[in-house]
Amino acid sequence: MIKHKKLLAILLILVAFASFISFKSIQKQNRITEVLFRFLIPNEAPADGNVRSLETSNILTPNDVLGKGNGILMLEISDRMDLPPLVLCSVESAARVYSRRPVAFFMRGLPDINSTDYQEKARKRFPTLSAFDNIYYFPLRMDKLYSDTPLLTWYKKVNPEKEMYWIHVSSDACRFASMWKYGGLYMDTDIISMRPIPNKNFLAGQSYDVCSSSVFGLAPHHKFTWECMEDFVKNYKGEEWGYQGPGLFTRVLLRWCGMPKFESTADARCGDISYLHPERLYPVPWNSWRRYFEVWNPLPTFNDSYSLHLWNFMNKKKEQTVFPGSNTLVEYLFQQYCPTTYASLLNNNVKHL
Repeated sequence: MIKHKKLLAILLILVAFASFISFKSIQKQNRITEVLFRFLIPNEAPADGNVRSLETSNILTPNDVLGKGNGILMLEISDRMDLPPLVLCSVESAARVYSRRPVAFFMRGLPDINSTDYQEKARKRFPTLSAFDNIYYFPLRMDKLYSDTPLLTWYKKVNPEKEMYWIHVSSDACRFASMWKYGGLYMDTDIISMRPIPNKNFLAGQSYDVCSSSVFGLAPHHKFTWECMEDFVKNYKGEEWGYQGPGLFTRVLLRWCGMPKFESTADARCGDISYLHPERLYPVPWNSWRRYFEVWNPLPTFNDSYSLHLWNFMNKKKEQTVFPGSNTLVEYLFQQYCPTTYASLLNNNVKHL
C-alpha cells in the first residue's frame, strides 16, 4: 500500500513538472508572437505600444482600441451608410495625419458587434477607407453611451420627433459622453486634418469670443467634460441653434477662467487646458464659408493651422460642390489631404459634398 502511494506521488510530481514546462513554452511563444506583430505590423498598434487590437479570441470593443485617451473620436449620428465625400475626406485625412493613433468612427447605422471579424466586415462597407488599418468602426447606441453620465436622464425624457435640431443636439451630447468615457481628440466630420494637433487637453477659439465645439481634446474623465454634461441637462434649449454646442462650451469656459485673451496669434491657457487661437482651426470663418468653393491665386499655405472646418451646416442645400478641374480651394484640399477619396470621386463622377 505504501509503495502504491509513493508511486502515485511521483507520478503527480512528474505531471505537474510537465505542465509547468508546457506553460512556460506557451508563454514564450506568445511573447515572441507579440513582438513580431508589434514590429511587423506597426500601424495596428496604438501609440502606447500595446497590441490589444491584434487579439482574435475576443470581440474588439472601443475600450480595447482607445486605450489611454489616445484615440480620435468621430461620429455619424444619422443612420446613413452611404457617406458623402466630405465625411470620407474628413475620416481619411484624420487617419493619414494621425497614422499612429486609432480613429474610432461611431456610426448609428452599423449593426451591433456580434463576431470577431466585425472590423473586417465593417471595412468592406467603406472601400474608400479600407486601406487605413487605424480606422475602427463601432455602432453608436446612445442609451449605452450615456450610461453613467448626467445625459441619460435627459435622453430618457426628450422626444426626438419634437426636436428642431435633433441630429445636432444629439451629436453635441454624444461628443461629451464619448470624450468623458474615452478621452482623446474629437473632430466633426466636416473637418479636414492637415497636420497633428500637438496639445492633449485643449479647446479652440472659433472666434475671439466664442469657444468651438467642432474640435477639442481632453483626457478621460476630465472635470471640464463632466461640467459640460451637467450644463447640457440643466440649461437645455434644443430649439436654439448652437446653444448646446459652441454656446455651452463658451458658458462653461467663462465659468472656469473667463474668456482667455489672445496675444497676437499665440495660443492662450485655461488651467491645464490650452486654448487655441482661431487661426489654428478656423482661418476661414463661418460667414466666409463659400470661399472654400472659390479659386484662390495664390493658394493659401495655412501654415498656422492644424485643420480646416468647412462649415457643412451652412451648405444646407448643397448649392456649393466640388468640381474636378475647377481649381477651387476645396478641390485642392481633397487632392492634398484625402487623395483616396478624391480618386474615388473622380472615378464615380460624384460632385456633392
